[in-house]
Amino acid sequence: MAEDAVNSIVGARVSKSELAYDWLRRRIQRHEYGPGYRLVLAEIAAELKMSVVPVREAIRRLEAERLVTFERNVGARVAMVDENEYLHAMQTLGVIEGVATSLSAPALTSVEIDRARAINERMVTLLDSFDAHTFTTLNQQFHSQLFECCPNPQILELVHQGWTRLSGLRDSTFSFVPGRAKQSVEEHEQILSLIEAKADPLEIELAARNHRWATLQAFLDKRTEE
Repeated sequence: MAEDAVNSIVGARVSKSELAYDWLRRRIQRHEYGPGYRLVLAEIAAELKMSVVPVREAIRRLEAERLVTFERNVGARVAMVDENEYLHAMQTLGVIEGVATSLSAPALTSVEIDRARAINERMVTLLDSFDAHTFTTLNQQFHSQLFECCPNPQILELVHQGWTRLSGLRDSTFSFVPGRAKQSVEEHEQILSLIEAKADPLEIELAARNHRWATLQAFLDKRTEE
């Protein structure tokens, strides 16, 4: 399977470094490589049928995104979940995503709103037989529908960076606090209703921000209970 991926992407003239990066990042996001997992360059290179050079370059990119850490005499490992890092990242994403959503709202068409609502309805269907990974993927798709129209490219870039930083943690959030998923989809509908009603931009911003922060609070409350 790894060889097929190499052939298809190399055939599309994508660099081996890019292939290795995408391959590793997917496995981290899916928690196939969980926090603390050691990334052995030679083993990864052998599985992808390439030299260690592009694998090393890929790991450096993941390190820059804080998904991987490098320790002297130990090597590269998938980053551990740092509660303070998660707290700060979620607080920041709540603020910038709230702004991006409110700025996007006037440009959203009924088609785009219907598309976001359809995604949210798919998320609802997962609640009875919960799949944290699929739910997380749909969750990102939902929010992307609402903030990608942001006319400020600098804010949009910050939102993308925030999602990337959290990508290695988000599955564990909904797995850790599965009850939060039901509240999340309800809040999604509230945000959509505000956008449809052409509510005050500040009201939309606060709804999107508080939605993100409610997930953070649910995580922190659960950690306190343990």
